[in-house]
Amino acid sequence: MTVTVPDSSLRVLGAAPEQGRWGLIVLGMVINLCLGSIYSWSVFVGPLTEYFKGTLGQSVTAGEVLLPFSVFLAFFAIAMPLTGKYIETLGPRKVAILGGVLTGIGWLLASLATSVPVLTLMYGVVGGIGVGITYGVPVAVAARWFPDRRGLAVGLTLLGFGFSAFFTANLAGYLIGTIGVMSTFRIFGVAFVVLTILLSLPLRFPPTGWKPAGWSPPAGTSGAGAACEYNRAVMLRTPVFYALWACFFIGCLAGLMAISIAKPVGIELVGIETGLATALVGVFAVFNGGGRPVFGALTDRIKPRLTAVLSFVLIAAASTALVLFPNQVVYIVAFAVLWGCLGGWLAIAPAATAQFFGTGDYPRCYGVVFLAYGAGAIAGPQLAGFIRASTGSYVGVFPVVAVLAVVGIVIALTMRGPGEIKGSTAGR
Repeated sequence: MTVTVPDSSLRVLGAAPEQGRWGLIVLGMVINLCLGSIYSWSVFVGPLTEYFKGTLGQSVTAGEVLLPFSVFLAFFAIAMPLTGKYIETLGPRKVAILGGVLTGIGWLLASLATSVPVLTLMYGVVGGIGVGITYGVPVAVAARWFPDRRGLAVGLTLLGFGFSAFFTANLAGYLIGTIGVMSTFRIFGVAFVVLTILLSLPLRFPPTGWKPAGWSPPAGTSGAGAACEYNRAVMLRTPVFYALWACFFIGCLAGLMAISIAKPVGIELVGIETGLATALVGVFAVFNGGGRPVFGALTDRIKPRLTAVLSFVLIAAASTALVLFPNQVVYIVAFAVLWGCLGGWLAIAPAATAQFFGTGDYPRCYGVVFLAYGAGAIAGPQLAGFIRASTGSYVGVFPVVAVLAVVGIVIALTMRGPGEIKGSTAGR
């Protein structure tokens, strides 16, 4: 249990909390940079296919090579709600270290895989659980330390996850070409274990009742989150939870589908050269990362409902453009938008969860909301692989995404804020 400390004696990373808390954002951002290496998966698809076919003599399909990616993200999402209560009881530092070590072990074990099922188990299950354990920690820390700028803080923290592929895709591409795909898994695994341990050590929650100097919570809210407007059980009885969950699912399905096939679509659909396609994955990651603080800040300024509608309009427009005008310029712009909107949803959803349901039970509440990400992780890449295998092209993916985005607009318009929901202080 956290003990209240007078504001004058509280220090964060050696500074006053109003300044030092930004250092916690930076630490969370770099931790997420390590965790977000999953978004460079499209760089591994070709080399893994060649490794299993050429080195091991195993025939694999597009859907099979995308399976570890889907399973990783699914177990990532499943681990989130199961970990929430331990972030509260054990503290953010211990949970982040445990998850970081497990993530690195998953990458290390992946380097020993001799088949797609083994790779799926080692990388997808072990690594995915590790990321799921760690991922919620920087988000929860940011939400607690920034009651005044929650959307922006969460978005900045998650920027590292989306921005990760800018570094890891190009680094992985270089290492794969130099030392091979399995040795690349090994190097990444060791690096992630060391980095996440070191970066997690300073993480902690603010004392109960703490709030930034000069800031007062808006009337009718809990402010610093010492109390919870909703616990998880109460949240599950509200219509806004299901609307938010459905919108998050659609946004993640579209974005994760785009991430999983970014490189092969560029090569196969619009004829981009392989090296440029790899580099563009890094460029798209910039938009994925940048979408988080941008959409997070929008969620602070306008209603989550309107921010969600904006994201779906962009998704629908990008997908439609790819169908009607499949050329290199449209591909680059459309995939930048799709990656950016996925990043946006990974800021909209946690910020909206805090706005709608409070922060006292936040890790467990957001853990359930985050299951939508796992559902999108399973559905998106596997749907893309099925369409590719059935039609011989990825072009059929994008009409489906456009239609889903329209459905998302309709659902988003039904989301109502906490002031429109009865019983906002219902039981803990």
